[in-house]
Amino acid sequence: MRPKHDAVVVGSGPNGLAAAIELARAGRSVVVLEAEEVPGGGTRTEELTLPGFLHDVCSSAHPVGAASPFFASLPLADLGVHWVQPGAPLAHPLDDGSAAVAERSLDQTAVGLGRDGPEWRRTFGPLVKEGHELVEDLLAPPAHVPRHPVALARFGVRATRPALGLARRFETEGARALVGGMAAHSVLPLSRLPTGGVALFFGMLAHLVGWPVVEGGSQRIAEALVAQLGSLGGEILTGRPVHSPADLPPARAVLFDVTPRQLARIAGDALPARYRRRLARFRYGPAIFKVDWALDGPIPWKAEACGRAGTVHVGGSIEELASGEADVWRGEHQDRPFLILVQPSLFDPTRAPPGRHTAWAYCHVPNGSTVDMRKRIEGQVERFAPGFRDRILARSVWFPRDIERHNENYVGGDISGGAQTLWQLIARPAPRIVPYETPDPTMFLCSSSTPPGAGVHGMCGYHAARSALRHALR
Repeated sequence: MRPKHDAVVVGSGPNGLAAAIELARAGRSVVVLEAEEVPGGGTRTEELTLPGFLHDVCSSAHPVGAASPFFASLPLADLGVHWVQPGAPLAHPLDDGSAAVAERSLDQTAVGLGRDGPEWRRTFGPLVKEGHELVEDLLAPPAHVPRHPVALARFGVRATRPALGLARRFETEGARALVGGMAAHSVLPLSRLPTGGVALFFGMLAHLVGWPVVEGGSQRIAEALVAQLGSLGGEILTGRPVHSPADLPPARAVLFDVTPRQLARIAGDALPARYRRRLARFRYGPAIFKVDWALDGPIPWKAEACGRAGTVHVGGSIEELASGEADVWRGEHQDRPFLILVQPSLFDPTRAPPGRHTAWAYCHVPNGSTVDMRKRIEGQVERFAPGFRDRILARSVWFPRDIERHNENYVGGDISGGAQTLWQLIARPAPRIVPYETPDPTMFLCSSSTPPGAGVHGMCGYHAARSALRHALR
C-alpha cells in the first residue's frame, strides 16, 4: 500500500518547517508532527508578563535570518514578516558611561571607534564587500564545493584565531568589548576556536543586513512558514508527540527536527547501536537563564547610544567577559554575568501598550543549572542603567528547566542544539560526510544539531531536505 505521505517531519521549529517547505516545493507530499499545540519551536511570541506586552520566548534579533538564503527564497513580506531595523544593531556599554556601537554603516562605526576605526575597516570591510557570497558558503554543509572559494579563503585566514587574539588587533576598550560580546554568542570560552570567526560573522552581518527584530514578534516567522507550507499542500498536525516509530504514519522518509538525544530515544533499535553511541557522546553546551520584563518606560542607559540599539551586550570589558564565560564552561556561575539583552519595543510599538516597553536578557549558566540568576542579571543592567529596577512592572523568569520544558530540543537549557565547539561544528552530530543522513536510509536529522548550527535561518532543514530528495525521495 502506498504511504499517504512521501515524508514526515517531526518538529515544527524553523528547521522542521524549512525542510517541509523544501520537500513540498519539490512536489513531495509532507506532514509535520508537532508535540505542542502551537507550531514554531523557538520562534514564539507570548504575553509572558502582563496583557498587551508581547515577549519573544526565545529567538528575537535575527541577523542570520535576515541573511538566510533559504528565507530569501520565500515571499516573507507577503506572508507577514516585516524586518524592523533598530537605529543601531548593537551597543556595548562600558563603566565610564560610554558605549561602543556597531552601526549599520561600516564607516559610521569606524568613526565612532576613534583610533580603532581604521583597523575596524580593515577587519570588516573586505567581509562586508563579499558578505552575501560568504553567507552562502558559511551556511552550507561542511563537505561542499565552495561557490565563492576566494571569499571563503579570505574569511578563513581572518577567522583562524580565538576572539581574544582577534581583539588584540584593537587598542580601545570599546572595540575589544564589541568583538568579545559578538564572540560570546558562541557560548564558548573566548580563548578557543571558533570564537574569532563567530565575532567576524556577526560583525559582518551587522553591517550587511543589520540585527533586525520582526514586527509583532518572532511568532510571525513561524506563522509565515506555516502559511507557505499550507500553500504548497503541506500539512501540520499539532498535539502529536512522537515517542517511537509506532507514532509515525507510513512514509518514504522521516526528517527529525530534534537533537541527538531525542533521535536516539525515538528511533531506538531502528538505528545501529554504534551510531546511537555516537549520538550519546554528543556534547550539549551551557544553558541560559532568561528574564523578560514589562517596563513603564525605556531602560535608562547611562550611555544614550544604547537607546538606539536593538541588542545590547552587557558585561563590561572583554577581560571581564572572557573570565565569566570561562567560568561557565567550567561549570561555575558568574557573580556579574555577561548578558545578551534585546529591547524590541523601542523600535516596534506593537510589542507594548503606549508609553510602555518590553525587554529581555539572558546570561549563560552551566547546563541544567538550578541557581536563580535573576538578581544578578538585574544588577548588571542596573550597573549600566541606574534606575532600571524602578521601571519594572512585571517579570517572567526562566530557569534552564523551564527552557527545556518549553522546547525539548533545549536540553538542559542549551538553546544552541549542542556545544558549538570547532569539532562539533564540523562533525555535528557525528562524523559523517553528509551529517543529515543516518545509517537508516529513510531517516534524516534536520535540527540545529546539524550544520550550520544554531540560529533562525532554516538552513539545517533545507540541507536535510535536499539530502532526502537525493536519496530516499528520488
